[in-house]
Amino acid sequence: MAGLLADSTRAAMCWALLDGRAWTSRELALHAGVAASTVSEHLTRLVEGGLLVEHRQGRHRYVALAGPHVAELLEAMAAFGPRVPPRGLRAAAVSEAMARGRTCYDHLAGRLGVALRSGLGDLGVVSADLAITEPGEVWLEKLGFDPGERRRSRACLDWTERVPHLAGAAGAFLCAMFFERGWIRRIGTSRAVVLTTEGEQGWRALGLPGVPAA
Repeated sequence: MAGLLADSTRAAMCWALLDGRAWTSRELALHAGVAASTVSEHLTRLVEGGLLVEHRQGRHRYVALAGPHVAELLEAMAAFGPRVPPRGLRAAAVSEAMARGRTCYDHLAGRLGVALRSGLGDLGVVSADLAITEPGEVWLEKLGFDPGERRRSRACLDWTERVPHLAGAAGAFLCAMFFERGWIRRIGTSRAVVLTTEGEQGWRALGLPGVPAA
């Protein structure tokens, strides 16, 4: 596993796939800055290693992370890595956008994700260890969350903030709801997201304290 992720090209491709979407091999090649023929071998190794899953559709080869457990592994490894300052204005802007708010596979991360976790704690929806409380079950069910979901909530170590954010089925549900209601939007094609004006209003409507700064 360490050998698979030690290669910078494979690490870059896995990092891109943390957005939770399936990418084509060509898209990943462009992202990693390598030839399509080169990326094919890397993807095969990652699939065989259990980190990625492959989907074929016509001539196209799509790959995605094998599941949230892989996303959790990648985020945790990044959190323990050295903090390297970005080089250049563009890199600094991208880094700041990712730290402000992003998706971590299927849930929210960065300062936005941490603020959501903190707000849910203040409301009593989740406990200190991010388990859903009895009042939290009622609160979530009113929003449409299925109480029968497995792995309903868990902590995921945030690699920029170095504290946990909310993952699991509850985290995925809230992230999807924020997208569906237009409360967050992606910045370009990256994992970075920003809270919209409607999102600020929705945040207050949910009773969450402290609307995150844009």
